[in-house]
Amino acid sequence: MAKKRKTVKGSWSKEELGLLKKLFPNRKTREVADELGRSYKSVEMKATKMGLKKSKKYLKLLGRA
Repeated sequence: MAKKRKTVKGSWSKEELGLLKKLFPNRKTREVADELGRSYKSVEMKATKMGLKKSKKYLKLLGRA
């Protein structure tokens, strides 16, 4: 089982934004949140503000495309 990271609050670093941009399209939002040590909601909101979307390939894998 993955280690629970302390939840980060506040501004997003350039590294976090880069990782979000890389991971978000092809992974579960919960996994991305855990990886970044951020809440699910903060990841979801930041991805929306950045215009990030799940990839067609990922959605197809989930049976949503």
